[in-house]
Amino acid sequence: MKIPVGIPVFVAAAGTDPRFARLVHRWLFSAVFWLLLGTAVGLLEAYRHVDPETQAGTALLTYGRLRPVHVLSMLFGWASMALVALALYVVPKTARVTMDDTELRSANLALWLWNAGVLGGSVALVTGQLNDGREYREYPLWAMSLIAAAVLILGWTLYRLVARRQTKGVYISNWFILAACAWVVVVLVVGYMPGFGRGLSDTIVQGFYMHNVVGMWFTPMIVGLTYYTLPKLLNKPIYSYALGVLGFFTHLLFYTLIGTHHYMFSAVPDWLENTALIFSVAMLVPVFASSGNFLLTMKGEKVAIQQSYSLPFILVGVIGYIVASAQGSFQALRGVQDGLHLTHYTVGHSHVAMYFFVSFLLWGSIYGLVPRITGREPPVGLVGVHFWLALAGGAIMVVSISIGGAEQGQHWVDGKPFMDSVRVTQPHMVWRVVGGCLMAAAHLLSAVTIYCMRPGALLDIFGTPPDAPPKAPAEDPPSSAPDSAIAGPTAGGA
Repeated sequence: MKIPVGIPVFVAAAGTDPRFARLVHRWLFSAVFWLLLGTAVGLLEAYRHVDPETQAGTALLTYGRLRPVHVLSMLFGWASMALVALALYVVPKTARVTMDDTELRSANLALWLWNAGVLGGSVALVTGQLNDGREYREYPLWAMSLIAAAVLILGWTLYRLVARRQTKGVYISNWFILAACAWVVVVLVVGYMPGFGRGLSDTIVQGFYMHNVVGMWFTPMIVGLTYYTLPKLLNKPIYSYALGVLGFFTHLLFYTLIGTHHYMFSAVPDWLENTALIFSVAMLVPVFASSGNFLLTMKGEKVAIQQSYSLPFILVGVIGYIVASAQGSFQALRGVQDGLHLTHYTVGHSHVAMYFFVSFLLWGSIYGLVPRITGREPPVGLVGVHFWLALAGGAIMVVSISIGGAEQGQHWVDGKPFMDSVRVTQPHMVWRVVGGCLMAAAHLLSAVTIYCMRPGALLDIFGTPPDAPPKAPAEDPPSSAPDSAIAGPTAGGA
């Protein structure tokens, strides 16, 4: 039956509440908006490393103001909002419930608050209203309070969904997701609580906040989502439920105390530095528990990975998880940190973590899960080009600034003039821009593909009205993963 042109018809995948599909996609498209903005700002700042004489012409566009806009747009705009979008999909699915009116309204309210926080914080940064220049804490308190309020609302919504679950147990994905919502509230309160930032204690709080924003929010969220996405796409149980439990509890035990490893050789007490160092090395336990679990689940699935447009992203993301975490443990060692800390190498490490680990796993889950509620598959060709551009661009950028950072640090250790260490990095900064351009192109393609997966458009991208609401990709039968693993440890391979 033809849908009359001009009639506002909203469509979603068969069996999906259109309001739910629209909610998830709104969160996702907000994330893409901040991805594109953060990319544009980051590319501009990368070019300034090549041509430092480039002037902004206005104080609003100086490096010191735009750099935190780039970082925080990527952290709290792109990555955080994309994680929330997928969490709003995964938690109801694993709990086998649908979001009711109250939950839909609360999640929409959180969306507006979150966007307002990132937008307000970005405007504050370019106008010079920084929170004393503390890294990852540059947003003023009022802007971060909006994001914190959104986190509280989302946490309540997700916990409510799990409380109403129609399953006997709680699947491991929800362990990570719900814990992340609780952990990040503690991290934000500690980071912004007046009175904590006095003297040396501010340095310790900064290490706690900076590292735990990544380790207690982004990492558990994306690992939890992957525990759902990977088995679902492969249509098989996760290799070992027990490894998932091990990874969860050791992550909770070790990660919270490692932030001080950023301040070796400082006035921070030696016992605190040593604790951070020991626990940084111990972090290899949860990393190899979860990443090994994912790799063993993918074992023997070479054909599936080659034929999928989602699984290659996930494979790269798992490898990125291993590399970024191994780098972090390695860099905590005093002998290593002496020559690498505060150099461009650290910037390369952070991009391995947030790009090759978090962002690649996000894209894999987005392309694999979103069509199940919108009924629209992404253009396969564009996804493929996106993958290779992102992989090549990210690799060029990370390798170039890592080599440049190592040379920079060696100049410092050798006692050479500071400007010599600046000059030696210049060729690597050129390659940084080249890699950034490829990454920017990949991000534009990701925006197009996510737009093509939108739900409910009366006209498709070519302006042709659909004959009928699109059908969803077939959901896995109840006996398949990961729902079969919800019951507990007996579902996995361990």
